[in-house]
Amino acid sequence: MATKIYECIELIGNRIIEQKDFLTDLDREIGDADHGVNMARGFTEVLAQIPQDNENIGEVLKKTGMILLSKVGGASGPLYGTAYMQAGKVCAGKTTLAPEDGNAIFEAVVAGIQKRGKAVKGEKTMLDAIIPAGDAYKAAIESGASAGDALDAACKAAEEGVEYTKTIAATKGRASYLGERSIGHQDPGATSATVTLEAIRDFVKG
Repeated sequence: MATKIYECIELIGNRIIEQKDFLTDLDREIGDADHGVNMARGFTEVLAQIPQDNENIGEVLKKTGMILLSKVGGASGPLYGTAYMQAGKVCAGKTTLAPEDGNAIFEAVVAGIQKRGKAVKGEKTMLDAIIPAGDAYKAAIESGASAGDALDAACKAAEEGVEYTKTIAATKGRASYLGERSIGHQDPGATSATVTLEAIRDFVKG
């Protein structure tokens, strides 16, 4: 019988796989035209390899990160792999999560991506979606919102972050080679991060 954490990862993976062509088309504009293909390949492996019956959230997230690290090419593999492994550390030994755990997960994910990618907000990367999403989630939780409603706020902030990436020039990765010509295009990584958050939100809200 599949555990909740497997079902959540399964939903994320299926959403990424469904968006493979869209993510690749975005990457074709400013990158290597492989973001969607790479992410879909990675999550296909994740869904094939992670155990469905393991209730240890930390272990499942760590395993997911390790698979993405080894199977997803380009910059996305190390960044997404790091994100899931850092989330796994926060959730070590846990079989359930409280709404407040989301704050620690966001903080760990952002810190891990910043360290691995040497990036900050405002450089047209996935952080432009994840950082405002984390801020919105924290503010909502502190105001007494449920996890589902806080994730609604996080997704809205992430979507706004994706729109923001259209207005700035890339300074990281292959997109940085385009300089000012990257303006007008949304960042594929910020987009896949938002797809991920929306899948988590939909899973939590059921």
